[in-house]
Amino acid sequence: MPTVADSTAHSSEVASAGANCGVLASGASATAEAAVRAACSQVGVWYTWGGGHGATPGATYGYYDGSDPDSLHDDERLGFDCSGLMRYAYYRATGKDLLNGTANDQFHTSHAAARFSAGQGTGPLLPGDLMFWGNGHVHHVAMYLGAGQMVEAYESGTHIRVTPVRTGGDYAGAVRINPSGAPTPPPANGGTVFETWGTGVRTHSSPSVRGSVVDTFPGPTQVSVQCQQHAETVTADGYTNDAWSKLTDGSWITNIYLKGPAWLPGVPDCGGSSPAPPSGGSKAHQTWGTGVRTHSQPYVNAAVVDYFAQPTTVNVVCQKHAQQVTADGYTNDAWSKLTDGSWITNIYLKGPAWLADVPAC
Repeated sequence: MPTVADSTAHSSEVASAGANCGVLASGASATAEAAVRAACSQVGVWYTWGGGHGATPGATYGYYDGSDPDSLHDDERLGFDCSGLMRYAYYRATGKDLLNGTANDQFHTSHAAARFSAGQGTGPLLPGDLMFWGNGHVHHVAMYLGAGQMVEAYESGTHIRVTPVRTGGDYAGAVRINPSGAPTPPPANGGTVFETWGTGVRTHSSPSVRGSVVDTFPGPTQVSVQCQQHAETVTADGYTNDAWSKLTDGSWITNIYLKGPAWLPGVPDCGGSSPAPPSGGSKAHQTWGTGVRTHSQPYVNAAVVDYFAQPTTVNVVCQKHAQQVTADGYTNDAWSKLTDGSWITNIYLKGPAWLADVPAC
């Protein structure tokens, strides 16, 4: 139990941090400055895993993450996780729920007015810009204040704080949110504009679901299509199609998730043969629930590889008996290996405890 001295020390720390939190440089939009003030108003509030992701932006009770002992009391604390704080800040600034989702979703937001690479450092950043960390999959976000400072909800067991920026390690770059709150159209770079539908839609490095993931769209997003071709047949959300579109960034998306007919009108054929998908079959299965994680090994304490904010279609290579997991009223020791090499407990895959169409690893 905290002592009086502990409480006094914490109060002093919060007062000091709060005094240093604010718009520390010029040049930001009025919306961005309002977002900074909203984030700073929460300095001293608890970090809680999953906090801030209720129906309406704002502090919520968190969840106990079994892989992180520091989160043991998060379900007793009202607060925010890193992305929940950013969601709240821009909701307060715009009156619109622009950033509902994980840090990875926010990194790929369609509401970006500008993007900055990790190599650019903090030179071009303005107060209110969102800074991200993660290799491939983004796992953390903070808000730039100016003068080399940022405000963040860092981890369980800590409070929302102001801290010097960190641009080393797995810093991934920054995003400036469109102050109008409107989606930003893609650049005029020769492609034909189409809109995706659905949530969690991915683009790949080749026209195959086994190609490495290039981008993930948390919601409907405008994309620029250069050409299309017949390649791997995909079945998803009740549709089957072998047409894939190449986007202007060089990535590929199945035409299933582009609004329009199976073969897009006005888009030329890319020509040539499509790359063959990697050897070894896989079976598509859908997850259920929210906040489902995949891991580097078939146990819950292994490193987190991916995080599904909502039901997502995954491709399963094989399955095996490993660590027994109890979650959401189910107990199972079966784990499935996905095509990216990560593992997911079969509890969160729709179907029987042991998947009927998937071989043993």
